[in-house]
Amino acid sequence: QVQLVESGGGLVQPGGSLRLSCTASGFALDLYTIGWFRQAPGKERQGLACINATESRTYLTDSVKGRFIISRDNAKNTVDLQMSMLKPEDTAVYFCIFMHRLCSSVAKFASWGQGTQVTVSS
Repeated sequence: QVQLVESGGGLVQPGGSLRLSCTASGFALDLYTIGWFRQAPGKERQGLACINATESRTYLTDSVKGRFIISRDNAKNTVDLQMSMLKPEDTAVYFCIFMHRLCSSVAKFASWGQGTQVTVSS
């Protein structure tokens, strides 16, 4: 079972920035469509962003447009989520996951990893 690994979370003040990374060993991430999700305590998992494999076209949910950027770093074999202007409501565990090539759904073969905790608080 192939799993992605998230990193880069932490504690940040409101208005601050964090860069999350999603990586995997043994294969090139640029061949796959990857999405970022988050789950806050007591809430359902929310899709945030997706970058597709063939064109690196990106999609962002409305609540993070203008604040979050999803991108690939092929040299590092990562898919990153650059987050800025963070708000307390961004506090959640953040996950990356394999997606359908059109970013329409989570890939059937995908499994959720541990995620990385992001806490936005003063």
